Amino acid sequence: MAAESASAIPKGQVDLMDFVDWSGVECLNQSGTNTIVNALKQGYREDEGLNLVSDADEQLLIYIPFNQVIKLHSIVIKGPEEEGPKTVKLFSNKEHMGFSNVNDYPPSDTVVLSEDNLKGKPVTLKYVKFQNVRSVTIFIEDNQHDGETTNVQKIVLYGSTVETTDMKGLKKIEDH
Repeated sequence: MAAESASAIPKGQVDLMDFVDWSGVECLNQSGTNTIVNALKQGYREDEGLNLVSDADEQLLIYIPFNQVIKLHSIVIKGPEEEGPKTVKLFSNKEHMGFSNVNDYPPSDTVVLSEDNLKGKPVTLKYVKFQNVRSVTIFIEDNQHDGETTNVQKIVLYGSTVETTDMKGLKKIEDH
């Protein structure tokens, strides 16, 4: 791991990509060749030439389910200065959202990305709103210069797993 990315990881938090349920990841309004995998998957997201690009307009709606319950602490969304995302709304545990109903629900958090954020500075989220997360929906509402398309180079989610009881490990107490 590069020194610059290691220093960006908030203390006590891990990159949550190992806990993503890839079979359920969806992105609405992505272009056919520049998909969510380019920005989200390790290996791809480090390649500056691979990006997630919106298709019909500047908005993107990304659904990321996890294979276990997590706590989401912060997020990195990297993008170019002009076409990079600006207003980002995050929703915890909201499934089956579309552009037609995304404004029907209050977001768990809303962030406006700065130039530093677009270069890789993590945004700390309202941690109390992201405690028992099974999925996160990221709605990229607009971009920095109100362009036709939004370009996302990298998305990294930082947090921790929620320790759960392993029911198979419990032993039955015998009555004596």
